[in-house]
Amino acid sequence: MLMALVPLFDENMAVRAYSIFSQKDNFFLNPMMLGTGQNDGATMIEGLELIEKMGIETLSEDKEIFVPVSSISVFTDVEAQCSAPHDRIVFLIDNTIPPVEMYINRLAELKEKGYKLALRKLAVSDFENWREIFKLADYVFLNHKKVAVDKAGIYFKKLYPHIRLCAGGIDNQETFEELKQIATCELYEGDFYRVPVTKGDHEVSPLKVNYIQLLNLVNDDNFELSEAADIIGRDPALTISLLRMVNTMTINGGISSIRHAAAMLGQKELKKWINTAVVNELCADRPGEITRLSLLRAKLAEELAGAFGLQGRTEELFLMGLFSVLDVIMEKPMKEALGMVKVTEDIKEALVQGQGKLSPVYELILKYEKADWQDVSRQLLLREISTEAVNNAYLNALVWYKKLL
Repeated sequence: MLMALVPLFDENMAVRAYSIFSQKDNFFLNPMMLGTGQNDGATMIEGLELIEKMGIETLSEDKEIFVPVSSISVFTDVEAQCSAPHDRIVFLIDNTIPPVEMYINRLAELKEKGYKLALRKLAVSDFENWREIFKLADYVFLNHKKVAVDKAGIYFKKLYPHIRLCAGGIDNQETFEELKQIATCELYEGDFYRVPVTKGDHEVSPLKVNYIQLLNLVNDDNFELSEAADIIGRDPALTISLLRMVNTMTINGGISSIRHAAAMLGQKELKKWINTAVVNELCADRPGEITRLSLLRAKLAEELAGAFGLQGRTEELFLMGLFSVLDVIMEKPMKEALGMVKVTEDIKEALVQGQGKLSPVYELILKYEKADWQDVSRQLLLREISTEAVNNAYLNALVWYKKLL
């Protein structure tokens, strides 16, 4: 199974929930999935299976998770599949579930058990037919490219004031800002948070310049542990983070200095930790999901090294993923942002041009996090990579991120 978590934001760019999108198999290898075979195993809700396996806190901390259900799986014993708190689960249904009595009664049962409901892929012409389900729904997703969200907001506020609106299909920050002004939405979905604002001249703060200097120091082939330790010691946030990490490695404690802590890690691990910690600090004035995105990409790229025959380049792949949001952090085009840090030409080629030896890994990650399963399936088929290998890599990255926090 392929699975990705897609964030949902409020108007302040804070993540309020995640949607789980999944694909049972590579449908290029299993053409039956496009026909009658697509219902094989449909009695299971894949999102619930994942929540039960991973734990809802690993996936979403204290936030809601939107879980798609089909016209078949909506009738399954959901409580037997997943023990997570009912009020944290939002069942996501679309226009393939007809608004007829049998389904309306089932959705009402789920509501009585404490679960929430969300609707998506509805056209304006369908609104009247869905009155009974609207009465049960907690959320409605509206693709702003297909529906006038501001007018729809007036409609729902008048007839169904309990429903919270979610604007979807948002590709850039400008559209996000416009929708905030004209619509009464509580959640926003799309790629807009991953797109840098590069218009105008954005001056890099002195603090970020210091962090960039530290990145350049540790990414030099011959960096000195002591020199890196001295720079870390000037920054309270990095100092606390380093000591906290090293203390988890020691049984009897006794760390006497920052240099001692750096020596405990060793050059390779210190380099990896500094890159991770510094990017985390650089993201401090960005939406929190940017930090998560950077770290997940870094670990996922590292995990995928073997599948792409790049076992000897895990460090480069980790940095590629880590720096893949540098344009968002620095509010500059990627080429200009990468010009500020020391990275290999292969990393630059992958992130700026989408070419080179590392680019296939980056391309797969971008498609995966958007749940573009058709393109992901195509790439896996061409490279003879199993869905299991990629799914395991993604789940390992999620667990690693949770432990890192």
